[in-house]
Amino acid sequence: MQFLISLHINPAVLDALTDEEKAAIGDGHGKFIEALKQSGELITTQALVDPSQAAVVTVRDGQPVVTDGPFLEAKEHLGGFYLIDCENKERAIELAAQIPDAAIEGLGVEVRQVMFADGHLEA
Repeated sequence: MQFLISLHINPAVLDALTDEEKAAIGDGHGKFIEALKQSGELITTQALVDPSQAAVVTVRDGQPVVTDGPFLEAKEHLGGFYLIDCENKERAIELAAQIPDAAIEGLGVEVRQVMFADGHLEA
């Protein structure tokens, strides 16, 4: 079963952390990635740039309209994700609990099963 573990970032929370705490998060992600590679459960992981560098694309009257910056005004934004392949939802939750962000008040780690990939429904 495939699961997306998404990391929801609140810049104000991150800004309040010490340099040591920020470094510990980075080190924790490095260790987590290595553990997922060793277990064979990692498909891919990506970190995303700040939403201020995003572009929102909509189509109006058949023409694309591009707006710079984030789509929604919110405290949190999607900071990155892990796409994993593991036995079941319980295992995905167990893995998500190992991500350093899960232990920091104000940051979010969400687990969602992949419904389909490459046009094929997942079992």
